[in-house]
Amino acid sequence: MVQEPPIDPDPGDPAATSRRSTTRAFEIGPIGGGMVNVVAGLARRASIPSLTENHSSVVVLGAFAFVNGVISIALMSAAALVTGSPFIFPSLGPTAFLLFYTPTAPAASPRNTICGHAIGAASGWLSLAIFGLLGAAPALATHVTLARIGATALSLGLTSGLMVWCKVPHPPAGATTLIVSLGILHQPWQLGVLMLAVVLLVGQGLVINRLAGIDYPWWSPPTGDAPARPPG
Repeated sequence: MVQEPPIDPDPGDPAATSRRSTTRAFEIGPIGGGMVNVVAGLARRASIPSLTENHSSVVVLGAFAFVNGVISIALMSAAALVTGSPFIFPSLGPTAFLLFYTPTAPAASPRNTICGHAIGAASGWLSLAIFGLLGAAPALATHVTLARIGATALSLGLTSGLMVWCKVPHPPAGATTLIVSLGILHQPWQLGVLMLAVVLLVGQGLVINRLAGIDYPWWSPPTGDAPARPPG
């Protein structure tokens, strides 16, 4: 399925020609999102005709998601193994998928991804401090207390509200704040490593999407009515 841009009523207008050059057809694909455009761009970049012809196949898209997911977490796992630091945490998974499934969505932009996880980590730590749980064992290793319930509820509420108020929604950050408020990661240095892992993942998203010809933003998502440029 291809979503065509609207036809400009004045084809002789230079401004209209410029707009059409940046709003070319954007393929939706059989599973929605924009992953099909990433695969198509990489296939053209690698000059693989058979892959270019079948880029919208569910089998091909699934294979890309599989390989990309393995690479994403393998890189983090290698960093964790070498440094002995927690470079792997659950909310990296949905972030990785979001960066390549809907790369042009505002929630997948570097700004939203990094700021969203930072808000989640800070909200989780603040909630632990408010309820006196900074030195407590993780909830999953002991039992859930009223204080822990309060901390997790407050952390998710703060994260949700702050992401909206700051206009940086990134859904996976909701998992990050619970990881912190449940005590799984709560030391300041651990939160620093957590954010470094997010930055590394965003870097991977930037490289792959740009190689595919996707106008993945360097920081903020595009503003205005013009969609991001698909690969061509």
